[in-house]
Amino acid sequence: MATARWNGEIIAESDETVIVEGNHYFPVESVSSEYLKPSETTTVCGWKGTANYYTLNVEGQENPDAVWYYADPKAEAAEIKGRVAFWKGVEVTD
Repeated sequence: MATARWNGEIIAESDETVIVEGNHYFPVESVSSEYLKPSETTTVCGWKGTANYYTLNVEGQENPDAVWYYADPKAEAAEIKGRVAFWKGVEVTD
């Protein structure tokens, strides 16, 4: 089972992650949504599409744009639709 942790809390757990470019993409329903705060940040990947972000807010500490997802990924990346991935110090173990 893959687990995402930050600031001492488990943010997500799933045995159904999809690994793309070395990143575990967790089903959105496996994420503790109380830790997610919408962000205005977007970036563009040539083959996946436009990424949107969340800021983690755990125990009063924020980790800006530490969670990303593709709301409408390109066809080549369809397997990550409805999933989120982590970075910026979020520890992901499997």
